Amino acid sequence: MSRIKNIKRLIENAETSGDEIARKIALTLLESVLTEADPKNAMQRALQLKEGTLKIQGKIFDLESFDNIYVIGGGKAGGGMAESVENLLGEEIAGGCINIPIGTKTRYSTKRIFLNESSHPVPDESGVFGAKKMLEIAQKAGEKDLVIVLLSGGASALIPYPAEGLSLADMQEITKALLRSGADIVELNSVRKHLSRVKGGRLAQACYPAMVVSLIISDVVCDPLDVIASGPTVPDPSTYADALSVLEKYGLTKGYPKVTKYLEKGRLGMLSETLKDGDVSVPKTHNFLISTNKDVLHTVAEEFKDRYDIQIFSTTLAGEAREVGRTLARRLMDEAAAHQNSGRSKVLIAGGETTVTVTGDGRGGRNQELVLSAITEIE
Repeated sequence: MSRIKNIKRLIENAETSGDEIARKIALTLLESVLTEADPKNAMQRALQLKEGTLKIQGKIFDLESFDNIYVIGGGKAGGGMAESVENLLGEEIAGGCINIPIGTKTRYSTKRIFLNESSHPVPDESGVFGAKKMLEIAQKAGEKDLVIVLLSGGASALIPYPAEGLSLADMQEITKALLRSGADIVELNSVRKHLSRVKGGRLAQACYPAMVVSLIISDVVCDPLDVIASGPTVPDPSTYADALSVLEKYGLTKGYPKVTKYLEKGRLGMLSETLKDGDVSVPKTHNFLISTNKDVLHTVAEEFKDRYDIQIFSTTLAGEAREVGRTLARRLMDEAAAHQNSGRSKVLIAGGETTVTVTGDGRGGRNQELVLSAITEIE
């Protein structure tokens, strides 16, 4: 069964036979990308359970040595990841909570892990509710317990828990402002980490002295673990000063005085920093990157190399969506001219994360803007 619900209509709507062929190729590759990127498939590849032993990327965990196993975390892939780990471990799981996007809960079936719907990309109270439940689980976990943390793209917004002295409204407002200003994910998460009780490694600190196994699906260019989901279980190289500089860069310090004042207090050493190397929780925390944009692209390129002249254009696509769209369009036109009589279809694939600086009241996302920009360049 196709993952693309309107695939037949998309092909039928082609205006020429050439367009129909091109659409079939593009949709075939997209179908393969979606299958390879499926979080359930990623979990199945990453985890192996045999006779009470869990193996992850060569590292062995003896599950019989733990009194309790808990599962917490969140992200847009959180539901699929939670279902997979529960199918694998079953009644070994003592409980858990995963924050997932609103409207997705009915897609999954879990009995021991509570799936809590929350908002993305702007956080909401339901997300705070789930984050509090996760912290409760983390703080009750003991030295002989295992906490499995499931993280994927979107978790930064889906698992909000404002630092003491800040409100959810403060986080919502600064998140909206940074998104509209065109801040990239590294800048956005640098701020989020320093306004949160769970991000920037603070969730790992809350779990101590329990053992932590964090399974991470990346949606960030170059896969920096401290940036993905704002790094709840990873030492954070950024500081309050870095977060403050992001607000200064986009001219947001005066418009958001409460957030600015909080970050300034942190910069002056009046607040505890995010998790750093050397903390007691670090040796007991194991972070595993189980799926990335680069992995998916290389697997798909390998799968179709005998059928098409396939090339990975970029695994680190970034920048303003409209500019990236124009760049891609020009490259496509060059390739089309060079391979006009080759007799073999040329395919370019790419992945990454673009940004959009909002200047009006238009609707739509970065992918729509990229495609529309490319079409304008081609026409």
